[in-house]
Amino acid sequence: MVRFSQTLEDTPPRNRKERHVRQGGEQHYEQRSADSRTIDDIVYSQFPRPKQVKRSVYRDENYVEPEAYEPINVLHEQPQIERESIQPDYSKPELTFPADQNIQFGVEYSPNSRPPVIGKNYTIRSNSIIYNDVVIGDNFRTGHNVVIRENTNIGDDVLIGTNTVIEGDVIIGNDVSIQSNVYIPTNSVIEDNVFIGPCACFTNDKYPVRINYELQGPKVRRGASIGGNTTFLSNVEVGEGSIVAAGAIVIHSVPPFYLAIGTPARIKPLPDHLKVPNRF
Repeated sequence: MVRFSQTLEDTPPRNRKERHVRQGGEQHYEQRSADSRTIDDIVYSQFPRPKQVKRSVYRDENYVEPEAYEPINVLHEQPQIERESIQPDYSKPELTFPADQNIQFGVEYSPNSRPPVIGKNYTIRSNSIIYNDVVIGDNFRTGHNVVIRENTNIGDDVLIGTNTVIEGDVIIGNDVSIQSNVYIPTNSVIEDNVFIGPCACFTNDKYPVRINYELQGPKVRRGASIGGNTTFLSNVEVGEGSIVAAGAIVIHSVPPFYLAIGTPARIKPLPDHLKVPNRF
């Protein structure tokens, strides 16, 4: 019958004449007789033992030899940092800006820039940033973390979803709904009554970082609908009342009241029952 040891305590010590036993905090030794030798002791005793090589061990001057069989409790301690090393420096004056100048720390505008102008009844949620030289109409609403850069004109009744980025020099009309995670680059035009689904990406550089190219963003005409996860190449025009299906990659302009679907997008006439204005 073969017995497999489950713990270290079940394993008998080898090549030792005595074994140290700890019971109830007391220490004593038990002597092993010659008859208590194991098979391993008898087998290995027939082979010559290797020569013992005395090795030198470097010891620190402050090293203290621990007492024999003294229990050691290992504690995982975090290194202590001196409080003096993390004290703030109060010798420098704190930078403050007048509230009426609409200036925040870390933002520097040109001398001729003007604070953003926003109409009545607006809702701007947390962590949204609106640059100077931005004009926005009435009933404006945003999600969180929206960025609207300089020289952007936005009409009335416009919704801009969370994490949407609108670069500078963009024109957005009235009754426009832009969902979350949309990117609108410089020199883009979005006319009235347009819907843009989440994660739509517009581009304005035909040859990115290769040659000198005038940045030309897409133009989305009145009443168009853009599905989610769509991509538009630069200088593409989406015609009035047209629909771009979700996931499409638009590389050519879409005529008015047409449907763009697929990758790359295929253009086909829009069914008659879809030739209706967007309803928000």
